[in-house]
Amino acid sequence: MAVEKESVDSKLFDAEAEKRVLSAMMNSEECCIEALNDLINEHFYLPKHQFIFDMICSLYKNGVHASYFELIKEARRHSVFQGTNDFEELKEIAEFFIGEGNIDYWIKVLKDLYRLRNFQRFLQKNLHKVQKTNDAQQLLMDAEDELTNLVSLEMDETGDTPEELATYGLEEIERRRKRYLEAKAKGVVNLDGLDTGYQMLNNCCLGYKGGDLVILGARTGHGKTAWSMNLAATVAVLAKQPEPILYLNTEMSKQQIALRWASLLSTVEQQRIRHGNISEKEFLNISHGYNQLYNSKFYSVAVPKLTPEKCISIARKYKVQKDIKLLVVDYVGRMEKLSDNIQEFQMLEMIMRSLKTLAQTLEIAVVALVQLNNDGSLQGAKRMKNEADLMLKLEPISFEEANENSELQDLVANYWIRIDKNRDGPGGIDIPILFDKNTMIMSDPRSKEGGRVN
Repeated sequence: MAVEKESVDSKLFDAEAEKRVLSAMMNSEECCIEALNDLINEHFYLPKHQFIFDMICSLYKNGVHASYFELIKEARRHSVFQGTNDFEELKEIAEFFIGEGNIDYWIKVLKDLYRLRNFQRFLQKNLHKVQKTNDAQQLLMDAEDELTNLVSLEMDETGDTPEELATYGLEEIERRRKRYLEAKAKGVVNLDGLDTGYQMLNNCCLGYKGGDLVILGARTGHGKTAWSMNLAATVAVLAKQPEPILYLNTEMSKQQIALRWASLLSTVEQQRIRHGNISEKEFLNISHGYNQLYNSKFYSVAVPKLTPEKCISIARKYKVQKDIKLLVVDYVGRMEKLSDNIQEFQMLEMIMRSLKTLAQTLEIAVVALVQLNNDGSLQGAKRMKNEADLMLKLEPISFEEANENSELQDLVANYWIRIDKNRDGPGGIDIPILFDKNTMIMSDPRSKEGGRVN
């Protein structure tokens, strides 16, 4: 596998660091996820290491652990290893692993050396220009622009000129106007993100968008999990074009989740499903529901001892392998404390900040479920609210409200979705919904004369 490379000072690449990272990716899934999120092919200088990195990426994105033997098969399939030395070198790399603890250090080494190589190319290129021109001013201006771009390479912060911002804004408005007219002609709501499952909520927030942190609070036994599974059904199971979502569950077993899906997708009461008291027709409905789930894009991971770090790692994995558009964390209150020295509201604030960063980094919507106090309040709500793009509360409609609220007189509804904060739209709005606790189905309210209310 002989590939020529440009001449680079030996101090500008580190074969050992490249082997350390590749070996870590082969031996540890955590390290593999970390490297896939931080590195690109060009961070490796040696061509053989670049190809090994590409093979690992390809295998992992297809859900295959990139072990030594899997890489051997992949290399043979591509006919890139030419002799025993190539296979021996791959074996040596596989055995180079010394632990997960230093992966961040070795990744930083590769990124720093990559930038230094780019700087060396910049110097060589401009030295060549100096020998060909006498226009010092133009040469220095060009070099300054190029050096500025080089310095900002791989940095998160990017600037926009007024021309770029105005052009982008006009194109975005044109896109939205066209989409609105198309949606109006079809009689549907034009959404920026994923369908919430409720028409009035769609009207208020235009769907859950990539980068959004959505917080949903409810008291114990008042539908947090039911709400999240109805959302999963809307987005990943019942949609015309299902989108992949990841559901991180800290409370329920695989059996509990499976039985909830049976009721949710068949409309058969959950209690009768638990007892097995179902007719032949109902069994066929349940079977049809499971067939929908089988062909869906709903991915679930049970993590009883969930930490922010574990949450981020799992989400990155499913983003790489399944390209998830939505992450649901059920629920934040059961996540492990980062330290015994911090109070619960401080822990919740730190968790929410990490989830917001995760949403922005992966460009996915993140829905975090939290538990309300008995009086409907939420400890640390103000700080959590600062991080949220959309903050919702799920609360039962009281007997007094049902009788006195004129908006409810013609509706069959028993719960509110209260919009406590909406960064991109109106807040302080209460949206009535219907929650059938027998089947765990949540939907838009019905009019008392019959029919769904939009």
